Amino acid sequence: MRKALRWLLAFTVLIGMVSTAHAATAAQPQAADIKDRLLSIPGVSLIQEKPYPGYRYFVLNFTQPVDHRDPAKGTFQQRITVLHKDVSRPTVFYTGGYSVSTNPGRREPTQIVDGNQVSMEYRFFTPSRPEPADWSKLDIWQAASDQHRIFTALKAIYPKNWISTGGSKGGMTATYYERFYPRDMDGVVAYVAPNDVVNDEDSAYDRFFAKVGTKECRDRLNAVQREALVRREPLEKRYTEYAATEGLTFDTIGGLDRAYEAVVLDYVWGFWQYSLLSDCGSIPADAKSATDEEIWTSVDTISGFSAYADQGLAAYTPYYYQAGTQLGAPTIRFPHIERRYIRYGYQPPRNFVPRDIPMRFQQFAMGDVDAWVRHHARHMLFVYGQNDPWGAEPFRLGPGSKDSYVFTAPGMNHGANVAGLVADEKALATARILEWAGVAPAAVKADATQAKPLARFDAKLDVRDVEREPALRP
Repeated sequence: MRKALRWLLAFTVLIGMVSTAHAATAAQPQAADIKDRLLSIPGVSLIQEKPYPGYRYFVLNFTQPVDHRDPAKGTFQQRITVLHKDVSRPTVFYTGGYSVSTNPGRREPTQIVDGNQVSMEYRFFTPSRPEPADWSKLDIWQAASDQHRIFTALKAIYPKNWISTGGSKGGMTATYYERFYPRDMDGVVAYVAPNDVVNDEDSAYDRFFAKVGTKECRDRLNAVQREALVRREPLEKRYTEYAATEGLTFDTIGGLDRAYEAVVLDYVWGFWQYSLLSDCGSIPADAKSATDEEIWTSVDTISGFSAYADQGLAAYTPYYYQAGTQLGAPTIRFPHIERRYIRYGYQPPRNFVPRDIPMRFQQFAMGDVDAWVRHHARHMLFVYGQNDPWGAEPFRLGPGSKDSYVFTAPGMNHGANVAGLVADEKALATARILEWAGVAPAAVKADATQAKPLARFDAKLDVRDVEREPALRP
């Protein structure tokens, strides 16, 4: 009887515990919606949410200090976007180094790891610009600190591994972020990132243009470029008419003649940056016998005659400011053009920034980053295109770097990516990205050749645009 009573008492207690547990579970609130979680972060506000199958996509404002060294100097609103998949997935932190797109898009590492993506608009690109703008607060450390604050705020929501990435100026940005905040990210994938360590020594670019592609293609491009300067008078007449029709002005650069030469001198560089060797058939085969219309159209298609008008320069003022204060700007020689046809040569970034914005170049900023990469790079992958002029001065690894790589995609331009690498390098790069993100399958850990993106290619989400940016000049 006592045994039966003890059993009944134990059973009753057990039922009570189970009931209490169920009650406690029922009393717990359901996990907060991801939008609510994002908007609960101090300083975050919603601009809009856009639907996309399998994701939540948010365009947000994030309050940043104008000066991270002295937050009391004021704040500004910086745009970011969040492509949310799941908090259990890794997160890719992307910036192109310019304005941010407000349409859903997935960068290559995001597809590889099948993760979330946070994208940041670079400070001082409108509308992410303080008002009034203190341009002295536009530098690589301040921008890296922007990323650090965003990461710190979002890490609590996305606790898995983070990979930073970017192309061109964005690849540079990802590298600078790693240099200043090396403990934030679990890996870095920097695409086509220029590394102008010594601003006044640019012979690497001359060597590049002397051998890139084929002699036939180089000769075609050089001839058209020269012919555009030989025919300067009639083509500038057309340029004047074009500018009047389009409402273009040339106050910043100092006149239409300067703008015309700048566009023409960009021609060869622009072709190799954005085109492939197979596109050389579109270049006039005999420049001397080509019509003015053919020369104009070829130069306009590749360089764009609006590029150096005030209206074309305005959107890139922050870029030219940085080129003239820290990043440096390459210059090249034109041995195929007689000196009498070149009046200005490659013009300095100072000529592309309004004169009321003061600029002073910092000689050692890039040397510091370059030395850090050589001696401290960890979990960093640099990808370059064989025919991309920006790869003439790449980042290089040194004896202090660990688990880091520099790969070059054969025949590719400024749109080079992991998918364009030769098979063994493509597999290794993919495997390392998966490992750094903490999602490498066991088969990949055992054999890197088994590595492939975890998410299927999406024709809308994974558009591989070439990172388009104006040419850097000294």
